[in-house]
Amino acid sequence: MATNPTHEQGELQLKIFDLRREPRLRQARDWFTKNYFANTMEEAMRVAPMGSEAGTFFMMVVSYWEQACSYLNHGLLHEELFFENNGEFFWVYERVKPTLEEGRRMFMSPLFLSNLEKAGIRYEAWIEKRAPGHVAAMRQMMKQMASQASKAAA
Repeated sequence: MATNPTHEQGELQLKIFDLRREPRLRQARDWFTKNYFANTMEEAMRVAPMGSEAGTFFMMVVSYWEQACSYLNHGLLHEELFFENNGEFFWVYERVKPTLEEGRRMFMSPLFLSNLEKAGIRYEAWIEKRAPGHVAAMRQMMKQMASQASKAAA
């Protein structure tokens, strides 16, 4: 984005950040970070079954970032400012990316997490220009976390 963020865009970004601090969403984000590792919808349903607390936590996290990314994708948030201050959405996107197409078929919705995906694709290009190798390092760290979680569950 060639322009500076507006005061309104800054205020909206602060509101979005403040919502992340809500205790239940914070709990859900913590659960997601430690527990959500799925490469198929079958695994996803096992980790976060619908109707369970884990399923609720999953939906809280992905729907929060889907909404924030929809504001971004519609120009209500300044992209550069958002990307500079919100890497967590990309972490979430990376975690759900393996199941997106299966989820879209399962829920019969090509729009399932589409705002998160659109923003994630742009963010990857943005961050690689500024910090080459960052995404590869993050993906490696996620693999290690998944391996540790798998060992702990066994």
